[in-house]
Formats: sequence, C-alpha cells, structure tokens
Amino acid sequence: MAFVTAQLVQPYKDRPNEGSLAIYTEFSPMADPSFEVGRPGESAVELGRIIDRGLRESSAIDTESLCVLSGKLVWSIRIDLHILDNGGNLVDAANVAALAALLTFRRPECSLGGEDGQELTVHPPEVREPLPLIVHHLPIAVTFAFITDDNIVVIDPTQFEEAIMKSRMTATLNTNGDICAIQKGGGVGVIPSVVMQCLRIASVKAADITTKIKDAVESYNTERAYRKVKRHPSAADHRTESREVN
Repeated sequence: MAFVTAQLVQPYKDRPNEGSLAIYTEFSPMADPSFEVGRPGESAVELGRIIDRGLRESSAIDTESLCVLSGKLVWSIRIDLHILDNGGNLVDAANVAALAALLTFRRPECSLGGEDGQELTVHPPEVREPLPLIVHHLPIAVTFAFITDDNIVVIDPTQFEEAIMKSRMTATLNTNGDICAIQKGGGVGVIPSVVMQCLRIASVKAADITTKIKDAVESYNTERAYRKVKRHPSAADHRTESREVN
C-alpha cells in the first residue's frame, strides 16, 4: 500500500527552485513473520532505494513545479510504502503502488499576495481544486531472479523462488525503453548477453504495466470526479414536490 503526502518546507540551498521527494518503507510482521517492528531492515532500505533511484535519477517527477517561493518554500513529497503481504518480488509491487499513488495524489493550490507579494495562501479544496503532480514518465521496475549458477532466469519471482535464487537484478525502464536504473544483488555474476535479454523483456513488460497503471488511474479519477458532481433538483422535480405538498 502506498500513501502520498506533501508539506511546505525550505528548499535545499543548492536547489532553491526545486521541491523534494522522499520514500519511506514499513515492513510489518503481519506481511511476513521474518519482518521485525521498529527500525527498517536491510530489505526495507534496499526496496526504498531502488524505487527512489528509478524516480529521482530519471527525473520522473517535475520537482521545479513544486516550488512555491524561490529559496523559501517548496513542496516536499513523501511516499510511504506499507507492505501488507509478502508473496515475493516486493520491489515491483511497491513500485507500481508508488506510481499509482503519485498519479492520483493532489496537492493544495497556493497563491502569493500582500503588499510585498510574499504572503502565502494555501487554498482548501473547497475553494480551489487541488493540483496533480507533473509526472513526465513512469519508471517501471522489473525484477529477475537467477536460480542457478548458469543464469537460469525467472521473472517476477515468488517468495519461494526468492528463497533459492543465487542472485537477482531489477531493471527500471519507462515505456520508451529508456533505462532509468539497474540494481544487481547477490554474489553470482550474470553474463552480458543474459543482461541484454532481460532488458529486452523488461522493456516489453514496462509498456504493458504502464498501460495497466494508466487505465486504473483513469478509472479512479473518473469515479472521483463523478463523486464530486453536485446534483441539483430540476425545475420539474420542484413542481412535482409542490404538487405533493399542496
């Protein structure tokens, strides 16, 4: 499960016109008995870094659009990832959840006023419609498990396959086939031809997953817009009600 929040903070000194993006992970014992409560373990830290690297290094989120007042106030976007059930390949599942949450998130609209133009007003959603984030593309994580020393590959490994794998590789690509990040874990090496084969497969999977995410987000946004529609009784309804009262 992914949850996105935003708050106004001071920007970094070397990037006065850019907002920030941070990812936090929580591995609950409810998802897997091996997960411990408290400080994130190695797996939780690695998961957050892989997703963060795919988003940040590919500039998927327009951080400049998060600037409210240069050098003083920017939006800081936080993604909280909560693992509810461990069926294997948590990186890919959490990555999809993070992207869907970013696409459906809306931040409050702000305006500057006052005599010096520095007075900030954060408008509630009842006054002004909240704004979506500007997302340039969707970095899709696709994980491969190498079961044996001779590079027998399994895509989207289950929890049982992860238990016997020798190493793994997560390739993060967008629908254009651009490689956003690659993470290799485990002690067994992978020959270049296998890596290239995995990247070709990942490119096809990324396009397919991107389409599914966009379809799901469009359906969600349509439903959300429908719920906001205010239904006013028509003139005919008013006349019917008047006759009933009389």
